[in-house]
Amino acid sequence: MLLSHPDVHRVETISRRTPTAATSEPLAKLTTTVEGDNSRWPSIISSLNPPPSILISSLGTTRGKAGGLKNQYKIDVDLNVNCAKAARDAGAKVYVLISSEGANPNSMLGYLKMKGECEEKVKELGFERTIILRPGLIVGHREESRPTEAIMRYFASGLGKIHSSLTDFWAQDVDVIARAAVHAGLKALKGDVPTGSEKVWVLSQSDIVRLGRTEWNKN
Repeated sequence: MLLSHPDVHRVETISRRTPTAATSEPLAKLTTTVEGDNSRWPSIISSLNPPPSILISSLGTTRGKAGGLKNQYKIDVDLNVNCAKAARDAGAKVYVLISSEGANPNSMLGYLKMKGECEEKVKELGFERTIILRPGLIVGHREESRPTEAIMRYFASGLGKIHSSLTDFWAQDVDVIARAAVHAGLKALKGDVPTGSEKVWVLSQSDIVRLGRTEWNKN
């Protein structure tokens, strides 16, 4: 979505694996950094020249892959916050975080509590604009199999083919979420945010659908 947007002239990615877009053909405005040691990611962000205007993070892992909730916390919270700090210190104006519906630092559920704590920590960093997306079930292709989620995604995809209204309030397509993140980030960079959300703009599932599909299709 970033690469196809006419207002975006440069995209830097940092990841453990080469992004799919970079494997198809050379793209003039895309620069990829593949680094398996994610502890180095903040320093890589710090060294970007020129520094990024917007940092978009969809960083996260699963409890099973991380080897427990404690290790998952190191990725979903600590690494997210450290990367955000590096971007802020480098001069980034806008931070966009893909979080989760139900995120709450006081939740009794470990996953939602972790997501809520991450949100609170990045709010404290003081970006000019912080945008938090809270999607529901993410519908779309995943490289890693999660049996329960896979069943729900299959069910949501089937309902979505009948009519989007059957899923919009509890599940959003990965492309819609991506468009919403890009759209909101660019709007925030221009100062075009809702009244009362000048510093922190939280996008609910309905906001994600509006920005990522309804408004996007009008552009």
